[in-house]
Amino acid sequence: MTTLPDGRRIPSLTADEPTMLASWLDMHRATLAVKCSGLDDEQALRTSVEPSSLSLFGLVQHLAEVERNWIQRVFAQRDVPLLFPASPGGGFTPDRGRTFAEVLALWESEVAVNREICAGRSLDETGRLGSEEAAVVGGDGVVSLRWVLVHLIEEYARHNGHADLLRERIDGVTGS
Repeated sequence: MTTLPDGRRIPSLTADEPTMLASWLDMHRATLAVKCSGLDDEQALRTSVEPSSLSLFGLVQHLAEVERNWIQRVFAQRDVPLLFPASPGGGFTPDRGRTFAEVLALWESEVAVNREICAGRSLDETGRLGSEEAAVVGGDGVVSLRWVLVHLIEEYARHNGHADLLRERIDGVTGS
C-alpha cells in the first residue's frame, strides 16, 4: 500500500467495498492524528476565529464521542455512557480536567475498539438508532454498518477541514 510522506496510507484504488470503506475511514482518522501531532494543551485549546469556540481539543473529544456513538451504541447496541457528558452538543467543549494527550489517547482507544467491532462484519448488518437520531434521519431507525461507515467518513472529512484551519492558525502548518 502506498503511503504519504507523513505515514498515512493511501486507500487502494481497486479494493472491495468493505476494504475501501475501512481504509478511507482510517485515512481520515490518520489525518486527524497528523493535524494534532506535537501540540501541547495550550495550542490544542486555541480557536480560529471569533465567535467560534472550536478547537482541536474539542474536535478530538467530539470525534471520540462520534466513534463511540455510531459504532458501539448504534451499530453494536452496547449500553456505554457518553465520554463527555458535561460537554453539551457532542463533546465540542474541552474537558479541562484532562490533558490533550489524555483526550487523544481516549479517542485512539475508541478507534481501536471500533475496529475490533467492525472486523469481519457484513456491511449489511444492522444496528438501531436511538429515538433522537431516528427522528433526525427518518425511517424506522434500522441502520446498516455501510451507512454508519459512510457517515463516519463524512463526519471526519468535514471536521478534518476544520482541523486543517485550526492547525494553520496555531503554527502555520498546512497540508492534506
